[in-house]
Amino acid sequence: MEKMSVEQLKAVKEQIDQEVIFLQDSLNNVRSARKQMLVPLTASLYVPGTLDSADKVVVDIGTGYFVEKTMAEGKEYCERKMNLMKSNYDQLIEVASKKKNIADEAGAFLQAKLRQAAPTT
Repeated sequence: MEKMSVEQLKAVKEQIDQEVIFLQDSLNNVRSARKQMLVPLTASLYVPGTLDSADKVVVDIGTGYFVEKTMAEGKEYCERKMNLMKSNYDQLIEVASKKKNIADEAGAFLQAKLRQAAPTT
């Protein structure tokens, strides 16, 4: 992340924000599980579904792999994932702030050099 530009860091931050929102929505759907619910297929596509059993859930663990877990294990997995994303987000904010400070310092240094190089009239 140290080598990323401010624009790239902003893009990563936005992606992480969207993933956190998606996980929170999914967790809220599981918490309020009723017989009828909307099931997220993607971050923006939901389809109606019926919950047969609230004892087991299927968790997307990445790269197309799904694991069946108990409700408690699924909830714990989602909370761990959200905490990891929040931690990454906090680190991203810190790096972006440092990069902005470096860019500000470089800009001030450049302006000082240009003033020194400019002929006085």
